Amino acid sequence: QVQLVESGGGLAKPGGSLRLSCSISRRLFTPYTLYWYRQAPGKQRELVASLTSFGTTDYANFVKGRFAISRDDDTNTMFLQMNSLEPEDTAVYYCHTGTSWGQGTQVTVAS
Repeated sequence: QVQLVESGGGLAKPGGSLRLSCSISRRLFTPYTLYWYRQAPGKQRELVASLTSFGTTDYANFVKGRFAISRDDDTNTMFLQMNSLEPEDTAVYYCHTGTSWGQGTQVTVAS
């Protein structure tokens, strides 16, 4: 079972940036897809971005042009660079491999 640990969440002002990290306990067997999800209070968990082992990325419309997903194979780490943050981005962010979930990291966007 792959273990995932998110970090990098916190408080940001509207228009600000945060970079989330997801540490993956071991190298994944290809092909694979990595995901970032988020869940705001009272709402369902929703897909934010995905990244395949081939390097293909996909984004939810509400983050396109603002967020960027990437990975570092040397450190088995996935990232989510979040720019131009909005209060609506406030949520717990989770990384997901298709079978494993991390514990989540809280992102709060407020002035």
